[in-house]
Amino acid sequence: MGSRFRGPISYPAVARAVDNLPLLWNGAARFLAGVRISRAERSLLAALVASSDDAIASKTLDGIITSWNPQAETLFGYSAAEAIGQPMTLIFPPDRLDEEADLLARIARGESIKRYETVRVHKDGRQIMVSVNLSPIRDGKGRVIGASKIAHDITLRKQDEEEIRRLAFFDSLTGLPNRRLLFDRLAQALSQSRRTDSAGALLLIDLDQFKTLNDTLGHDIGDALLREVARRLVDCVRESDSVARLGGDEFVLLLEGLSSVTEESAAQTEAIAMKIFAQLQHPFLLGERKHHTTASIGATLFNGQRDSGEDLLKQADLALYRAKDAGRNTLRFFDADMQIAVQARAALESDLREGLSREDFQLYFQPKVDQEGSVVGSEALIRWNHPERGLVMPGDFIPFAEESGVILPLGRWILGAACGQLAAWSIRPETSHLTLAANVSARQFRRPDFVAEVTAALEAADADPNKLILELTESLLLDDLEDVISKMAALKTIGVGFALDDFGTGYSSLSYLKRLPLTQLKIDRSFVDGLPEDGDDVAITRTILALAQHMGLEVVAEGVETSCQRDFLIAQNCGAFQGFLFGRPAPVEEFEVLNAAGPLDL
Repeated sequence: MGSRFRGPISYPAVARAVDNLPLLWNGAARFLAGVRISRAERSLLAALVASSDDAIASKTLDGIITSWNPQAETLFGYSAAEAIGQPMTLIFPPDRLDEEADLLARIARGESIKRYETVRVHKDGRQIMVSVNLSPIRDGKGRVIGASKIAHDITLRKQDEEEIRRLAFFDSLTGLPNRRLLFDRLAQALSQSRRTDSAGALLLIDLDQFKTLNDTLGHDIGDALLREVARRLVDCVRESDSVARLGGDEFVLLLEGLSSVTEESAAQTEAIAMKIFAQLQHPFLLGERKHHTTASIGATLFNGQRDSGEDLLKQADLALYRAKDAGRNTLRFFDADMQIAVQARAALESDLREGLSREDFQLYFQPKVDQEGSVVGSEALIRWNHPERGLVMPGDFIPFAEESGVILPLGRWILGAACGQLAAWSIRPETSHLTLAANVSARQFRRPDFVAEVTAALEAADADPNKLILELTESLLLDDLEDVISKMAALKTIGVGFALDDFGTGYSSLSYLKRLPLTQLKIDRSFVDGLPEDGDDVAITRTILALAQHMGLEVVAEGVETSCQRDFLIAQNCGAFQGFLFGRPAPVEEFEVLNAAGPLDL
């Protein structure tokens, strides 16, 4: 009988033996565990184990290796002498150690585990993909005392499967998803959009004049450009978004999770397009040549509609043609209304930047007065003297300036103009006592060089830091409070003061208030409006004043428009006021006339 098993026995043969002769297999398992069996069984089973093409081993319910055949030595690199007596986790990757406890628990319950695919580690550190069959080992009374294991190396099969998947779903040149994978992801995105009422966008990107590059410099250079463009596009999007290559020089971006408000999702899509244009502006080093390229982008939005992926791609393609017709290196939306909105935003940003270069902006000054009605300072408020629209109020352009980043150069201009005005006032006795408050955006304040920026503006104008007050909003304090405190402290050391604007309408945490090196609190006009009749406004105002007095801070009440409001605030020991009762924001000449008139007769 032994001669029938003299040659190598394949894994399928062993598996068939196990399926057809369960009692014989249990005998093999018992043999592997060292359980006493007959001499005939031992001879047959030893031949099976030793000649198998697959790694065969056994272990106790504590996971200790009790047998290890020659193929296990080959597969995992450990000799039987090295492996037996060691825990089976010897061949487990560190991130899969928890698997062993689960496997042993299932074996202890009498389960057999078939074709379990997992990762194990060779002695030299290589990771191996294996398919494992585990069966319980029972003693003569049927009790589970360990586990037998057959492991088959499937590393090459998995690598082949991965290569097949890569060829089927990914572009061989750039490594990006191809058309097939893109449409699969797009179908999922459309389904998700319909379920959650979230929006998305599809952007079709075509490199301008790519054919000329290919024809003149060759396909190798063209391929190098496409690979680098692919890398830069990936840098422009979030991990949740997709970048794909359709073929040639056409790329697609799939953006998900955008705002359900159409104007906002259009703005988010435009922001990504602007990042792409900015990335492509940098020259490409192709071999020894520097190459410059641009792209045209067509975009379409989706939000729960029943359009197919092919429909959306056609829409983006139509928008792309519009972008090319408009002169290339630009973005066009499929929807005309969205395009109008995007163009209006782009025009406003351009207008703002041109306005700065033309010096269209002007500071207006609103007086701050004390209890006697004397002007003690002012708040600087920006106005835009537009050549066509006339005087534009800050509410019509500051929010967009914040969003687009124009607030940074605009904020620098405000700071420089305020310091220049302080310097001009300092040389005249009738204005040398005046302080000037300037608003600072959170985006400007968070810049690493903000302290240096303020210091440079003061030095350039030769202005007194002790007369400058920077007004901050509570929203600034929600992000990196330690950085806020550090910058405030650095400027406070040279004399710059700080006011917390609109106090009580935002975060209003006493824990940060006591840590900030503030000079003033400004009571928001929403609390002043109801004085002295509204009981809630009265209570809030009294609390703010008491808190400020305890902390040694000056209080400025904003939006004071009536004598009754002023009288109530004076009775509560409020020291300073702003509002139409004392004067509206005005050009510097009108403000100085008001100041020269002496205490206001109210």
